[in-house]
Amino acid sequence: MTIAALEALSFGLGRTARACRAAGHRFVLLTGDRSVYRHELATAGGADGGADGADAIEVIDVDTFDPDAVRRALASVPDLAGLINTTDTWSGPAADLAQELGLPGPDPEAVKLLRDKARVRQTLHRAGLSAGTSLVVEPRADSAELVREAVGLPAVLKVSAGTSSRDVWIVHDDEALRAALAEAEEGARRPGGLNGSLFAEPFLAGPLYSAETLSWEGRTRLLGVLSRQTSRRPAVREEAAAFPVALPTGQLAAIERWVGDVLGAAGHDQGFAHVEFVLTRRGPELVEINRRIGGALVAETMCRALEVDVYEALVDVTLGRRPRLLDAPLRPTGPAVAFVLVYADEPGVLDGWVGLDGLNAFPGKVSWYPVRAPGDAVQHVGDQRGCTGMVLAEAATAELAQHRAWSAATTVRPVMKTAEGR
Repeated sequence: MTIAALEALSFGLGRTARACRAAGHRFVLLTGDRSVYRHELATAGGADGGADGADAIEVIDVDTFDPDAVRRALASVPDLAGLINTTDTWSGPAADLAQELGLPGPDPEAVKLLRDKARVRQTLHRAGLSAGTSLVVEPRADSAELVREAVGLPAVLKVSAGTSSRDVWIVHDDEALRAALAEAEEGARRPGGLNGSLFAEPFLAGPLYSAETLSWEGRTRLLGVLSRQTSRRPAVREEAAAFPVALPTGQLAAIERWVGDVLGAAGHDQGFAHVEFVLTRRGPELVEINRRIGGALVAETMCRALEVDVYEALVDVTLGRRPRLLDAPLRPTGPAVAFVLVYADEPGVLDGWVGLDGLNAFPGKVSWYPVRAPGDAVQHVGDQRGCTGMVLAEAATAELAQHRAWSAATTVRPVMKTAEGR
């Protein structure tokens, strides 16, 4: 039998392939751009199929934005038993295809709800699980008064189906609000426009975290809480993360109850979820729900810290069976893990990095995970598209791991060539 993935997160393919083979299944990746998985394909091997290693990845090149092309590609896969989806962009199409092919999978309507951040906020507000609601607005200057009256300032403007912190504006005053609406209006005119509807919601004051969860038939287990560090204004991008956060036992239990209620109200009853929230003075408040395993190196941190292969649970869910991880002892017996994203300072063409040779001098089993390769064009540096790689480190606690990863990452610098070749 075969398990296929309709695109995937940039990291974790090797672990996914190993988990599939442990379950007695082949693993095949359908992708329209192999370069996204350059690191995983290079380290796992078997990118062209036929390899026998546990991490081997077979690849089918197909335009994954073309539903008919994807259907034809899946029809060529022998004994298809399940369809993995770990991305936001392809979550809806994957759910539709799984239902069409009679494969296990989530309710497509529930997936569509979770891909609409404005609707999620409104749904949770009606259920009493969000202090504020969202307001869909037109991306133009005269929407400013509506935002001030209905949401107030400070506020957050973002798009309903956005990813990678693109098209997100935190506005604290009228000037910033007008500037954000002007940028959104310009974005709406570019090819492809905005990724969904523009909406406003209240700004949440407090530190940002994410709850990493696994659900089955309405029961949700909290696997742990990840800290998240973001940049200063005006850019809104993720800079660093660490797992697991050492929260008081009572507070951790309260977060587990809260996130279970939130996911239940939003209709997510099976599989992983990456739930971003701010711990405000009133308690946890939702930022957004991603109905997938955590991106970047989040899943890697969980595998190391919990000393379990969380991808085995991904395979269980894909095959329509109760994940064994729901009932397994869950204690952070491994090291705490942190990672820091290394961004280009300016747009251009990546020429390489300085500082990589010195990473082994730092404590914490420091590792480098490249996101880009020399020769890649980096056009945007204000969100995650500007990330060129990540530095990961281990320690006894998440706090110490974060210190180690940050100190190592500050010595790595992307070298960029401008259009003039400098």
